[in-house]
Amino acid sequence: MNKIAVCFTPQGEDVIARLNDECARIGIGKAKGYVIGERGDVREGFIHVGDSLSEWTKTMFIPGNALIFVGAVGIAVRALSNLVKDKLSDCPVIVIDDNAQFVIPILSGHVGGANKLAVMLADILGAVPVITTSTDVNDAFSVDSFAAENRLMIADRDKIKRVSVKAIEGKKITLSIKGFPPKDSVDVIASDDMDSEYSLVLKPREYTVGIGLKRGKEPEELEKFFLETIKSAGIDVDDVYAICTIDFKEDEPAILRLRDKYRIPVLSFDKEILGETNGDFTSSEFVKSVTGVDNVCERAAVAGAGAGAELVIKKTARDGMTIAAARREFTVRL
Repeated sequence: MNKIAVCFTPQGEDVIARLNDECARIGIGKAKGYVIGERGDVREGFIHVGDSLSEWTKTMFIPGNALIFVGAVGIAVRALSNLVKDKLSDCPVIVIDDNAQFVIPILSGHVGGANKLAVMLADILGAVPVITTSTDVNDAFSVDSFAAENRLMIADRDKIKRVSVKAIEGKKITLSIKGFPPKDSVDVIASDDMDSEYSLVLKPREYTVGIGLKRGKEPEELEKFFLETIKSAGIDVDDVYAICTIDFKEDEPAILRLRDKYRIPVLSFDKEILGETNGDFTSSEFVKSVTGVDNVCERAAVAGAGAGAELVIKKTARDGMTIAAARREFTVRL
């Protein structure tokens, strides 16, 4: 997740600079700092924005970004007013005041991770995290957080409220997973079977997609190949657990575009791990001469899927790109 911070005053710049200093000290990613306003004397390391706040926000409000507004909550609300669409896909948004006293997640607290990010930033700044989501303030079970943490897709979003209300009321929430069918009806079930008997179905993301590619491939080209390949096997983007590749390809812009646009994590492996991955793989001496391992896409897909993985799409090649997919055995962390 890319942290994108914007401010409007010198005090706001101080907050972002302080935050980034602490992030660098503890070894986590810094926020990219922007300043919006007429003054042009911004400090080194910040980008002065000539566009209006609404235009800047529209550009930055994309999957993969977490927006941090340093200023008033009202400023952020007005900037986001025409962009907010869906609690399950909106970017996480956080507001920090100019004095860094309070850190307030205002959008996508659970699925987007804004609540957790706010707590982390507050700890770094010595500020107070202001969490307002009902399940959190009541220390109750949050089914959308549970789904996000286990990379499960919420099959029927309208039933989230039903489960959350029950949790807030202090009632017991019952869960089950496929393979361990309950005797009675439960509140939540993690399964790839859609059954209206249950209050809420959380569908596992069953597939890992392995990718190999030449340097500098256009993001649009890889995206088209990726979508066409998985579709041909009946796999939906929402079913993809992770994109997997060799370590020195993980920073390819084409792979990062897939990660950010579709909110799919990237898992990378060095040649030693890929070489030790067991399976019946398509071997290529050319690939081995370039990467140090005879196959990247199939081995990466299986390595990412873990024990019990089944290769469901063998190596498929197009114009310097290769894709394969594996089905994983999913587990749920309670």
